[in-house]
Amino acid sequence: MAIVRMDKIIIASYRDEAPQLLDALQREGIVELLDAERAMASKEWPELETEAKRPRDLEETVARLERTVKFLKARAVDKDATSLFSPRIEVDKQKYTEVVSGQDALKLLDETEALEAEIDKLNNDYENCSGRIDALLPWCSLETPVEELSSLQTAACISGLVPSNHFAQLSESLSGLGSIQAIGSSGNMSACLTVCMADKAPDVQKTLRAFDFEAVSFEGLSGTAKELLDAYRKDLQQIDNERSKAAEKAVQLARQRLKLQILFDHSQNLLSREHVRSNSAATEYTILLEGWVGAKDYKRLEEIISGFEASSVSKMDIAEGEEVPVEIDNGPAVRPFETVTRLYGMPAVTDVDPTVFFAPFFAIFFGLCMTDAAYGLVMIAFLWWLIKKIKGTKNFMWMMIVCSVATVIAGALTGGWFGDAVQQFFGEDSGLNKLRMALMLFDPMEKPMYFFTISLALGYFQIIFGIGINFVHKLRRKDYLSAIFDHLSWLVWLNSLLIFGLAKAGMLPAILGKIFVVIAIIPAVAILLFSEREGSWGGRIGMGFYNVFSTVFYVGDVLSYIRLMALGMVTGGFGMAVNEICKSILAAEMPFGIGYIFAGLVFVGMHTFNIANSALSSFVHTMRLQFVEFFTKFIAGGGKDFKPLREEYTHISVNE
Repeated sequence: MAIVRMDKIIIASYRDEAPQLLDALQREGIVELLDAERAMASKEWPELETEAKRPRDLEETVARLERTVKFLKARAVDKDATSLFSPRIEVDKQKYTEVVSGQDALKLLDETEALEAEIDKLNNDYENCSGRIDALLPWCSLETPVEELSSLQTAACISGLVPSNHFAQLSESLSGLGSIQAIGSSGNMSACLTVCMADKAPDVQKTLRAFDFEAVSFEGLSGTAKELLDAYRKDLQQIDNERSKAAEKAVQLARQRLKLQILFDHSQNLLSREHVRSNSAATEYTILLEGWVGAKDYKRLEEIISGFEASSVSKMDIAEGEEVPVEIDNGPAVRPFETVTRLYGMPAVTDVDPTVFFAPFFAIFFGLCMTDAAYGLVMIAFLWWLIKKIKGTKNFMWMMIVCSVATVIAGALTGGWFGDAVQQFFGEDSGLNKLRMALMLFDPMEKPMYFFTISLALGYFQIIFGIGINFVHKLRRKDYLSAIFDHLSWLVWLNSLLIFGLAKAGMLPAILGKIFVVIAIIPAVAILLFSEREGSWGGRIGMGFYNVFSTVFYVGDVLSYIRLMALGMVTGGFGMAVNEICKSILAAEMPFGIGYIFAGLVFVGMHTFNIANSALSSFVHTMRLQFVEFFTKFIAGGGKDFKPLREEYTHISVNE
């Protein structure tokens, strides 16, 4: 129920034993290891060095496996045995061991890479051959062998393409210099031959360039254009056949891709260990692994190290200014709400873990935003089914179940059961409605000010509670000045103003207002003089005035909680609108029971939409209230997340 206390540790291990030790540490996943740049040992003993050799071979293998897995998955006709509820392929330990210790996966890797290279070459050949065919198509009516076009002695023959709309004008411009003949066309370009005397060739080429002429060369080719096209089409067909065979082979290899996926995940974990080893401070024979472990896990770490003859572990003093990683640990009832804390970011080491404090508020606020008992029951049923189906962490689902229970309670107290479905479809005098009325505390649609008051009261209480948490936390840290002038003074000031305001409104005895307006002077003076405790007195008093004025910001924070009422009434209002639509459909008296079927579909569909939309809005706005209005009153945030060396899998999960 707090931030985990971290121990700084250093592990000394014989070089030959270090890989096995790192494997054991990774499987346990309780130690964060630092590289040489961050390790204090490297700063205290500069003569220590890091492993000069990077695991380049392993890095290359991981990159090859990643590329090859993508290649095979793109060509697989069967899909991975995964689903929304099980995002990774389950592999038993025996299968995993067989793959990582055998050679089959590496052979498959080499074979697949060779096939990928072959397919790439065939694709390039296909594109080149297709390009040649496209280039020759405009010349298919040319009966002269193309090699003869460049073999004239006293004349020159220039072949190329010219825009079709320029051809007539070009023909006129070439009059007296040579003649031009159109052979065929390709899009908006005309293939043409220009013949002239050899001494006129420079002038002809100059004229051709003026009309965007593109020269076409047949160098290295022989035969007529038709003969060449036939040959290229034959080559294209052969390449296409070879591509089809290669594609079929890729499909066959893709059926074995699980081997490569297993080897990729194994190699990825191995690479993580090798990076730690190569980046750690070391001597000629020893590697020093410096890092962090939760104090509660230190004994377990000692047990792991004791299993290695040439390794030892000891605690280190935390250096001044050294950044300590943060991990939070809560009991089973509160742990699901850590999901929200981690979305916000870790608290600072000097903060308190906010999870246990905001969890009840989060559930209550979510329930008030939904305010429909039937919606809550539907959500509980769906989430329970989801928990049974999904693999991996289920903290979010458990948190939402708690919020759904709060929704059932809030809905029962405000009379919401699929909006006003009970009254609309069963009648005001029905037994169900009498039960609803017996459970109901108030109807938000009839008494919205009740809901308004409850929202503001909960908001004020949470903000005061946040200031109180910080007050107690500062007292425990023996920061008495901050506790008194930054937190206790605000507790007295805000509550005195509240009591004075309620007394003025006639909700409390007038004498209390007179008493607390006097009491309020004490914290006001304390805030004015001592809320800023650095700099000159002029600057301190100026900041003090600003801090007293910032009371209006607290008013804004409290008013922000009106969203609880707004969302709750929107949820109920939408549900009531759906029921009215369904009732209108039933009133239409459609034949053959069509009205009942149509009304049922509308009822289920629209209420399902309302549940999903309202749940999303409730979650987002409830989270926003915690992050903006509550957390800022007692935590600074910005803590560095604790990241232990642990096994991580992309494609598979190993079933022990």
